[in-house]
This record gives sequence, C-alpha cells and structure tokens, in this order.
Amino acid sequence: MTDKQERILSCGLQLFAKNGYNATSTSQIAKAAEVSEGLIFRHFKSKEGLLHAILKEGQQKIDQLYANVINETEPKSVIKNFLQIPFLVPQTEYNFWKLLFALKWELDIDNSVNQKPINIVLTKAFEQLSYKEPDLEAAFLVNYLEGFTSAIVKGDGVPDSNLNAFLQRKYML
Repeated sequence: MTDKQERILSCGLQLFAKNGYNATSTSQIAKAAEVSEGLIFRHFKSKEGLLHAILKEGQQKIDQLYANVINETEPKSVIKNFLQIPFLVPQTEYNFWKLLFALKWELDIDNSVNQKPINIVLTKAFEQLSYKEPDLEAAFLVNYLEGFTSAIVKGDGVPDSNLNAFLQRKYML
C-alpha cells in the first residue's frame, strides 16, 4: 500500500469517526489527506469502497483481538481472555471502534455476523462449565463487551480493573 493510500485510509477513518459517514465528503477526506479527490476514486472506486477498505483493515485487528479467545480450548481461559479484550484495545484504534459503533446507527450495519465465532466459543465454554443457560451467558458477555468498549472509546470511562475483577470473581476465574 502506498503512503497516499494509507493517508486516505487514515483520514477517512478519522473523519468518518468524528463527523459520521454521511456527513463526510470525499473532498474533505482528500483535503485532509493532501491528495486529489480523484485519487480516492482511483484507489477505492467510491466513498463506500473507501469505507469497506477501512472496515476490512479494522476487521483484521478485531480478528487478532479475538484470536486468543477463539484459539483457546480451556473453558475458563476462553472466558478470561474474552474479558481482557477491552483492556487490549490500544487508544490509537479508538477511532475505528467509534466508527463501528456509529455505523450501527447511521447505516444500520449489523456486525453480528462477525460476532458469531466468538458467541460459539463462549457458549461452548459455558456448556463445558455446566452453566444452566450457556447461550444467554455468552450473549450477556458479548453485550457487556460492546457496551463497555463503547464507553471506553467514547471517553466515558477508562478500562476499569475493578469491573474486570468483579467479572473474574463472578465467573470464578
């Protein structure tokens, strides 16, 4: 990837996260990236193509975060690793997470398909630990993670080790 493509992706991400997808024009992105607007279309075909490239790049980072959960076989470690995810998101990636949360509302983008593998692994872990309703426990943790991560990237909170410790005790980890 060229330096200009990286600048376009970075500026697109920053502006989409800050102003919203619909309120951000390709001309604004071009100006911020110090490139011609035509170059955006040459590399990404459209504003939507740029968004998809940003989401694809971000999904790779999400997959890396989830790898320690999905590749784990010991049920308590699956849950413990999952609970660590909000603490592993670097501040430099907050704009991507802001964009993900905003797109759910702005464009009605459903990200639940990407959550399916994590739901399966968590449900299996709770089944192995003989929880009465493993699917609901998994759904609870996925929703907890989404809400907690949203609060962190929005700036309403910082990763709270007390909350994490509470959840570790709750699940006897």
